[in-house]
Amino acid sequence: MTVGRGTRKAYDGVVLCLPVTVPYRRYSTNSAQWWIGRALRALVKGSGLSVKDIDGLSISSFTLAPDSAIGLTQHFGLSPRWLDSVPLGGAAAVVSLRRAARAVQAGDADIVACVAGDTNHVDSFRKTLAHFSRFAQDAVYPYAAGGANASFAMIARNYMDTYGAKREDFGKICVAQRENALSYPYALMKSPLTLDAYMGARPIADPIHLFDCVMPCAGAEAFLVCREETAQSLGLPWVRLLSTIERHNAFGDDPVQVRGGWVVDIDELWAMAGVKPTDIDFVETYDDYPVISMMQFEDLGFCKKGEGPDFVRSHSFTNDGDFPHNTSGGQLSVGQAGAAGGHLGVVEAIRQLTGAALGAQVPNAKLGLVSGFGMINYDRGLSSAAAILARPT
Repeated sequence: MTVGRGTRKAYDGVVLCLPVTVPYRRYSTNSAQWWIGRALRALVKGSGLSVKDIDGLSISSFTLAPDSAIGLTQHFGLSPRWLDSVPLGGAAAVVSLRRAARAVQAGDADIVACVAGDTNHVDSFRKTLAHFSRFAQDAVYPYAAGGANASFAMIARNYMDTYGAKREDFGKICVAQRENALSYPYALMKSPLTLDAYMGARPIADPIHLFDCVMPCAGAEAFLVCREETAQSLGLPWVRLLSTIERHNAFGDDPVQVRGGWVVDIDELWAMAGVKPTDIDFVETYDDYPVISMMQFEDLGFCKKGEGPDFVRSHSFTNDGDFPHNTSGGQLSVGQAGAAGGHLGVVEAIRQLTGAALGAQVPNAKLGLVSGFGMINYDRGLSSAAAILARPT
């Protein structure tokens, strides 16, 4: 039997509002529950709601154990009629909002809080590496390799050899993001980054060097998903959700990853939104490493596969450039607060589209694209997602 795709309904009437960031710290002795609680408190305070008015909750966290999303409802005095836990790393924010949007659209919830938060103890990275994935433990640990740096080094080297990308191209992305971060108050990286400094940084796992890597930290990000009339009644600026896609374990036969699941569904993303790549005013990619951002430029339709290096060489990525990218500085300069890293782009996009950027504002921003990428095993990232958001007209 051949199963065809059904026609997806648009997200008419569903909006995102009240972007929240709990300022990041390099290390924290507080728990993930503490960070998530601060984000929820900010949502309640900023909306004027009581905690009982939030009848939907979506949680993403790597360090919540032994707790779970259901445990948090008791801890924080919530009684939601819709609950979700999205353990998809960098793809979690878009997946959370698209599920929350359908819940609101169907009437299963009126106001959904999408929250991501993680702590970072001094030994958190060591524990993460030790339990990185069963695939990594079986396939590469016997050879004294493991963790994300080694995996992305393989992906980056293969991409460079296949498409002619150079470290200078990745460096251009990192330098621009650092410039964007200098005006963003919550960025942990506060010093300018030059291309010379990028090129001269110590190697981590060739060709990955220091400034190609995100810095683990603690923090939280959150936003609300609700109906347009609900946001208006609360007096909250909001943005429209035009389209989303998500795909998992795409192109498993590729020997080394050179593309993500966006490729499978990208036409649907643009068609559902009724816009094209040249209409987008800024892009927030998931940037655990710059090679993945370059891959997304291709897979999201801004250039063809293999044209990423030339695309980077011919565009400027600062907030006043011709292709504003990761406008808060992205994880490479703000920091990677665990699962909250994937929510950083959505929260920043809401701020940019409501004219409330905490750092430099993209001039006259009307349309933004946010993409997520997550859950790498030893050789590839398995989850990808994207959303197009719009300022009300």
